[in-house]
Amino acid sequence: MRLLELVPLEGRAVLEVDGADARSFLQGLVTNDVRKLAADRALWAALLTPQGRCLFEFAMVADGARILLEAERARCEELARRLAFYRLRAAVEIADRSTAWTVVALPDPAAAERFELPLERGACRALEDAILFVDPRLAAMGVRGLVRREALDRFLARHGLVLGEPAAYERHRLELGVPEGAIDLPPQKALPLEADLDALDAISFDKGCFVGQELTARMEHRGLVKKRLVPVRVTGPLPPPGTPVRQGEREVGEVRSGLDGRALALVRLEALGGGPLTADGATLEPVLPAWLREEIDP
Repeated sequence: MRLLELVPLEGRAVLEVDGADARSFLQGLVTNDVRKLAADRALWAALLTPQGRCLFEFAMVADGARILLEAERARCEELARRLAFYRLRAAVEIADRSTAWTVVALPDPAAAERFELPLERGACRALEDAILFVDPRLAAMGVRGLVRREALDRFLARHGLVLGEPAAYERHRLELGVPEGAIDLPPQKALPLEADLDALDAISFDKGCFVGQELTARMEHRGLVKKRLVPVRVTGPLPPPGTPVRQGEREVGEVRSGLDGRALALVRLEALGGGPLTADGATLEPVLPAWLREEIDP
């Protein structure tokens, strides 16, 4: 049995949403259709401002009647406060469960077969000490999951896994062009369609209302998306996040996350294929994966 690498994602944490109204509560708030969440299907979703800007993005996993939100650790407390703000009289309890679960990734499509999961976005199954699911954004990302903290060593040994480095996950993510966290989706600034959340199956346009739905639906139906977050190959020093992207003298976007000569950059669609892109002395070459090419040029 080939050893696969399991990468603990210490930058991610877990919130639990429980109670009789948990599903209806989240259904009215988040971008995806919570009715599709099941024991065998995980989802990815976002919580937006009323003006349709990104606040938080997270995976959603069913754990019995409870719903677990796997979100950015640095902003998990803020997410809990925001959810509590919307709770009003709903029968919902929100709790931090980060001490109970370790968030992990197996950034290898072969991991799905190892755990008898179909290589389909969001395919999910519960094991004795873990809940594992194919990344709901893109199956090529591999398997993601929640493993009981006290059982991590046993889980590794039982399934022929070795610990991998966080950089391995980051390189894989950047090559595939998948955004994650506030560095790629700056809170109260990023628009979900510009951040590719539609193409990454994190938005339902037929579920009904959610916070920020009006602007998001208008942009989709009227074709108002003028920028996209795209993966780029960087030649030269890696520009820090927020560095302007230029085409000649014209500013056409900005750099987001990056590592080892790869990055994500928000770029005006009209600039793609229109000449060299630069950022702080580095040259950026867009390398569009198939899933994103289909979205930009259907």
